[in-house]
Amino acid sequence: MAARNLKDMFVDLLQDAYSAETQLTKALPKMAGAADNAQLRAAFEQHLRETEQQVRRLEQVGRKCNCDLDENTCEAMEGLIEEGEEIIAMTADPDAKDAGLIAAAQKVEHYEIATYGTLCTWAEQLGMPDAKDLLGQSLAEEKATDAKLTRLAESVINAHAAAK
Repeated sequence: MAARNLKDMFVDLLQDAYSAETQLTKALPKMAGAADNAQLRAAFEQHLRETEQQVRRLEQVGRKCNCDLDENTCEAMEGLIEEGEEIIAMTADPDAKDAGLIAAAQKVEHYEIATYGTLCTWAEQLGMPDAKDLLGQSLAEEKATDAKLTRLAESVINAHAAAK
């Protein structure tokens, strides 16, 4: 769709976010299965549940905007997931592989934080407080997941990987 105004840009990015999150619901179980560290595996499993809720929130916003969310494919997320799959396929020390999984996951989180932050700002500008609230919940979850991954990497996984 050729964006003509901010509302069109909002819908386009909303569709992108929906595509990204639905792709992620398929990737997170693979990442969890590849994680050696139990805390990392649990973090991926928890984020899968959050991601499923984020998909539902995006569907709510889509209904409010009367837009079809299935019109875009998020190529950025496709690439980020492909990078994660490369790490999953590596034959590496389990701790090093876990460090790589965190790096891949944080790239995803940073992309999602940027996306949700922009969507929240645009929703506010467009006078869509309900959409801003729903999207803001997802933004907060993405930031919390990023912080959790950072703590896990810095407190345990990176040190174990470096010691080998």
